[in-house]
Formats: sequence, C-alpha cells, structure tokens
Amino acid sequence: MEITLNNGETLFYRKREGGETLLLLIHGNLASSDQWDILLETLPIEYTIYAIDLRGYGKSTYHKPIKALNDFALDIELFCNELNLKSSHLIGLSNGGGIAMQFAANYPSRVEKLILLASISTRGYPAYNSNGARLQSKEEIASDSMINRMLNAQKAQEMSFFEAAMNQLVYPHSKPEKARLEKDVEAALNQRNMVDVADAANRFNLSSVSNGVAEGTGELQRINASVLVLWGQNDLMVLEQMTLEIIHDMKEHDIDVTYKVLNTGHSPLVDDIQSVVSEIEGFLQK
Repeated sequence: MEITLNNGETLFYRKREGGETLLLLIHGNLASSDQWDILLETLPIEYTIYAIDLRGYGKSTYHKPIKALNDFALDIELFCNELNLKSSHLIGLSNGGGIAMQFAANYPSRVEKLILLASISTRGYPAYNSNGARLQSKEEIASDSMINRMLNAQKAQEMSFFEAAMNQLVYPHSKPEKARLEKDVEAALNQRNMVDVADAANRFNLSSVSNGVAEGTGELQRINASVLVLWGQNDLMVLEQMTLEIIHDMKEHDIDVTYKVLNTGHSPLVDDIQSVVSEIEGFLQK
C-alpha cells in the first residue's frame, strides 16, 4: 500500500491486520520495510502492525533530500495523520532507532512505549574515514572512499558487494534464507539517500553533550514513553559503548529505560527471533 503525504512524498507501507494494539515499525539503513518480515510473521495477531518504507528507501519517493533524521520523523507524523493513528508503540531498528527517538521527542503523546533494537546512539552514528578520523561534514562524507565504493556498487548494481558486506557485518553468525538476503541486497541497491543519511546520522544528537561534530539538542528530555533497549553482544555495527550512551543519557533525563543484552549480532530478528518477540511482548504487556 502507499499514501501521499501533504509534503509531496509518497510512502509505501505494509499493514498486518490484528487487534487493537498498534505497532509502528521503523527500519534501518540499507534496508526497507522488508527488514521486518520475520517479526510480522512471528508477533501474535493481537497486534496491528504498520511497517513503512522511509523516504528514499524501498518503494517510497525521494523528491526532496533529507537534511536530518528529523525529516524522517516529520514524514512519519504526516503518515500517522493521514491514517488517523493517534498513538502507537514504536519500534526502531538500527538507524531507525534514532528516528524513533526523534519522533518520541517530537510527539510524546503519540508514543505509548518505545523499543530500540540494535539502535544507533542518542548521540548519533559516527562516520570515520579509513584512517579512523571522524568525518566532520557532508562534503567529507561524500568524498570518503568507502561511501564512494558503496555508491559505485549501487550504480553498477553489484549485488555481490552488498551480499558479502551483509554476510560479514550483519549475518556473521546466522544466515537468513536466500530469499530474505536477496531482499536485503535489493533494498541496499535501491537506497537513494546514502550520503544524506550518513551525514544526518553523524550529526544526530538528542543528548545534552557534544558528539564531536554537533552539540546535543537536549530534546531527549521530552520523551515520556517507557523505553526498552535490546542490543546483541555480538553486534559488529552498533558497539556496546553506543548502547551504553543511550542508557546513560536516558537515565540522566529520568526516562524509564530497561536494557536487555541478547546473544545476537546486528540482525537479532534473524539470529534469535523468539527472544526478541519474548522481550517485546513482556515489555508491552507490563
């Protein structure tokens, strides 16, 4: 399904019919709403679930480039308005966790509970060059050798590049079914906002301290929802320090946060879907 927002963007989304409890799912980078397939198949029918393709991902449009992760949050608010979704539980995965936090800070009354799954930090996701130096600007990111390698792989529709990268970094422990991996690769090839998102994540900072590129906005203090943070101890993409920053910053602002460590990597939905579902259900039913 798709819906056109009043800002001119059209968002593709999928809806799994269910009960009165609403879940809104926000996917990560190099992904689309397909990232949630296993969760959609596994969560009990008591939940009605919406999974969106963010602007510039999947089947959604990318008419106007984003300048910050907040632009995605604004899109989601327009999406909720169009479908008359007053409030819901929110789940964000990886980069989608940052967007979910921004949405919860922007619209605290619209988020009942917030679940962060292998999420980027409250202080963003830092971009480094091959020498380990922090990239400071969008121009530096656009000229970075690894970013350009990914862009060139997209242009050449080089499926093997993204498949190898995902097997190494996202699926080093458990391999998804071939059809799921093909969907992942297709989503990466179809992403149209790679530099914009890398820059936005590098500058994203809802905390009250500097992240080395941007000062904290302090917006985190506006989150009213209880928060569940799930992180896999074998995650090669989101380091434990990033997750501990979330916990520290939320506790500093008296946010009710629960932290659970899973025996997974950066794809907990593939590595251990049953543990993820158990944690989600236990948290939502409290």
